[in-house]
Amino acid sequence: MNNKTLFISVTAFIGIIFIAAVAMYKSQLPSTIASDLLPALDRISAPTKGGKNAKVTIVEFFDPACGTCSQFYPLLNNLVKKYQGKVKVVMRYAPLHQGSEDVVKMLEAAHMQGKFWPAVELLFANQARWVEHHVSNPKSALAGIKTLELDHEQLDNDWQSSKVAKIIAQDKQDGQILKVRATPQFFVNGKPLLVFGYDQLVNLVEEAIAEVY
Repeated sequence: MNNKTLFISVTAFIGIIFIAAVAMYKSQLPSTIASDLLPALDRISAPTKGGKNAKVTIVEFFDPACGTCSQFYPLLNNLVKKYQGKVKVVMRYAPLHQGSEDVVKMLEAAHMQGKFWPAVELLFANQARWVEHHVSNPKSALAGIKTLELDHEQLDNDWQSSKVAKIIAQDKQDGQILKVRATPQFFVNGKPLLVFGYDQLVNLVEEAIAEVY
C-alpha cells in the first residue's frame, strides 16, 4: 500500500469514526422532554406573542446580551407571522452572561408595564452600546429601556424587588432542570432543538404544525 492510498484510507476511517461519534452523541439526547419535566417549560405570565389559541408553542430561553438571540429574534417574528394563529413564542430568561441577571430583571419590570417587547427589541438593536466582550453593563441597558414611555420610578422599584427576583430565579431553575447551558435554547411543543440552526428550528415547527393541525 503506497503512502497516498494509506493517507486516503486513514482519512476515510477517521471520517467514519467522527460520523459514528456524532450519531452516538445525538442518540443520547432526548427527542422529547420527560413528562415530569414538562412543567419547567411553563411559567404563568411569561412574555408571549402569537396566537392565543395556537397549538404550537416555541419556548425560548434567552439572554438579552446574546448575539445569536438578537439574530434569531426577527426570524422568530417571521415564524409567528408566517403561521399566524398557529404558532406562539414564549420567552424565558437565561442570564448566562456576566451582568445579565440585572438586565433581565429590568426586562421583567418593563413587562409588568406591558413594555417587554419594545424593551427587548431595543436592547437587541443596541447590544453594542451595553454589551462589551460578552459582559453586560446594566446601567447602560437601563438607560436604554428608560427611553421608552413607561413609569421610570416604578421600573426602578420593580426590577429591584423580591417579586422580580423570584421570577428570574424560577426561570434559572427551570433552565437548569431542562439542561439549558447556552442561549438561545428552543423547545417546540416539548421537543428540544437537537441540532442548532434556523432551518432546523423551522423544520421542528413545521413538524409540530403537521402533527396538531
